[in-house]
Amino acid sequence: MIFTCFFKALSQITDRSFRRVLMIGIGLTVALLVAVYAVFLLFLQSVIGDTTTLPLIGEVTWINDLLGWSSFGLMLLMSIFLMVPVASAITSLFLEDVARAVEARHYPELPEAPKQPRWDALRDTVNFLGVIIAANVLALIFYAMFPPAALFIFWGMNGLLLGMEYFQLAAMRRIGRKAAKALRRKHLGKIWLAGVLMAMPLSIPLINLIIPILGAATFTHMYHRIAAKPG
Repeated sequence: MIFTCFFKALSQITDRSFRRVLMIGIGLTVALLVAVYAVFLLFLQSVIGDTTTLPLIGEVTWINDLLGWSSFGLMLLMSIFLMVPVASAITSLFLEDVARAVEARHYPELPEAPKQPRWDALRDTVNFLGVIIAANVLALIFYAMFPPAALFIFWGMNGLLLGMEYFQLAAMRRIGRKAAKALRRKHLGKIWLAGVLMAMPLSIPLINLIIPILGAATFTHMYHRIAAKPG
């Protein structure tokens, strides 16, 4: 099911309406990544001072590092970790547009989705974002304790959290928050696996830029496939 949903999402890149959302999403993803990266550098500056020496990078200051070519490589490296909160933050902004495009092509028989309060999706996104940030900070301890397993811990933890968020928001626009949470709990195993398969390419620089939008489309398909099966 999961791979079928993903390849359906990938095939829709040929649609003009979907491609437009994808391009806007990539642009905003890049902007958010740069903003999060700048905040990270400011945090480093507050902890270690105006200048420091990084392996393979050399001596940097936060402003020069942000604007220099060395920064591009460092930002790509940091995107392995920074793209997870970026992907979480971007869901409430684009999921409605992505879901509409997916449903127009693949589920044209469906009635228009009932209007949901914009605040509900935003509130859930903020809550999930807070949990994701806190979990990833705490996970640093486990990365240090179990270095060989660090990447698997990263994928497993963020796959669970991102899968829960994306599925809930995709389902909520059709059946409301309470029913979406119940459906999410019932199918948590599938959702977790789909989330892991989303978290893995999120840790690949450059490729990770398209994953938030493709993830929204994939989880829209996944919701409809789950909802279509009785019981």
